[in-house]
Amino acid sequence: MDLELRRVRYFVAVAEECSFVRAASRLYMTQPALSRQIRALEEDLDVVLFHRDRHGTALTRAGHQLLEDARPLLAMAQAVQQRVRTAGREVNQFTIGFMPGVIVTPIVREFARMAPQLDIDVVHTSITDQVDYLLDGRVDVCYVRLPLPEGMFEVVPLFPEPRVVALAGEHPFADRKAVHVEDLHDMTLLQDVRDVPEWRGRVPRDPVPSAGETGRFPATIEECLQAVALGSGCYVMPAGMAGFYHRDDVVYLTLEGVAPRMVALAYSKHRTMPELLQFAELSRRMLGPGPD
Repeated sequence: MDLELRRVRYFVAVAEECSFVRAASRLYMTQPALSRQIRALEEDLDVVLFHRDRHGTALTRAGHQLLEDARPLLAMAQAVQQRVRTAGREVNQFTIGFMPGVIVTPIVREFARMAPQLDIDVVHTSITDQVDYLLDGRVDVCYVRLPLPEGMFEVVPLFPEPRVVALAGEHPFADRKAVHVEDLHDMTLLQDVRDVPEWRGRVPRDPVPSAGETGRFPATIEECLQAVALGSGCYVMPAGMAGFYHRDDVVYLTLEGVAPRMVALAYSKHRTMPELLQFAELSRRMLGPGPD
């Protein structure tokens, strides 16, 4: 029997969230698909990992044991991937990850001038997979939006980014430029409320996490915006992403009363490439707040 690491990762998400629905939202997959993967893992191991009932999801004794062993297993597997990928690269290769809304062209051009010995590549990531690109070594350094898992990366904060709220083009507030979060109290937030801790409006009812239930939130940003356009609720995102996800039937308003997201540069604590520090300093100089 081969233990499939992808299913182990899904298991850890459910165990940490104590909810199939919240874990599915975190993993950007549907809840029925996640339930099938966990059932397959239970069948592989010939154990029951979770007690499921209308009161929630709890680990069994076997589940607790797997969780204890799974975290170091996944960390080791990620480290192996990163080392192998790094070793397989050309010595002079340097890969930069970036996300929608973060303009990196001037920095890349300047860095290429400063380090002509490097073969520089630029890779597009998203807010949902930024950690994966860093962990498995696909990028040497990545522009990210915080927060990141603590203790895993060197992080260089660069600048705070305001957030916007996506509303249907037919919403009464659509002709405004900004709205306060308290003005949206009668709307439904189409994402995990932990993304917007200042939220005081409605959230979808958390359904019983059993087979056949649909997920609590749409699985992707595109699906969230489709739900917004249909009038199902609102979605909060960093301001820089609004232009990337332009739709004629959705408007983006500056959202007041919520904390901005910090844009930062991140790279693995295990990387010793000297150009990393050079690139980090260049990013701080060109994107950071500058001297007081």
